Amino acid sequence: MEKSLQEFLIKKGYSKIKLKFTKTNHFEMKAKINGIKGRFILDTGASSSCVGFEAIEAFNLKVKDSEIMAAGAGASNMETKLSKKNRIKIGTWQHDKIVLILFNLTHVNTALINHNSTPVDGIIGADVLKKGKAIIDYEKKYLYLKAIY
Repeated sequence: MEKSLQEFLIKKGYSKIKLKFTKTNHFEMKAKINGIKGRFILDTGASSSCVGFEAIEAFNLKVKDSEIMAAGAGASNMETKLSKKNRIKIGTWQHDKIVLILFNLTHVNTALINHNSTPVDGIIGADVLKKGKAIIDYEKKYLYLKAIY
């Protein structure tokens, strides 16, 4: 009998997270940072997970200045700040030492608003996906992350 990907991954210790496909052709998801809920774009091409400067207070972030200049689609040389040792929870998966890059998310949210989509609090990038040994089921719109024991 053929097993589904979902059954196989759940038996292997993965948690299943529902993804929402947006009008801008992005996957969006909910996550908690330091116990506070937020909305995030899943971006496999982003090396680091990021939040906007306006999220500093909302997510109780301890922030340090950073020498790193961020670059992304449509923008480059953006000033950044750094926040270490953050707790992230996505579905039932969690990790306690996530480093977040903070930068001006205005250009991202302006593009989303222009396409009648809802603004986001940040981006979940490859750093989190690697830590969670991520598997994305594009057809069924699920992200699977492996629990850390």
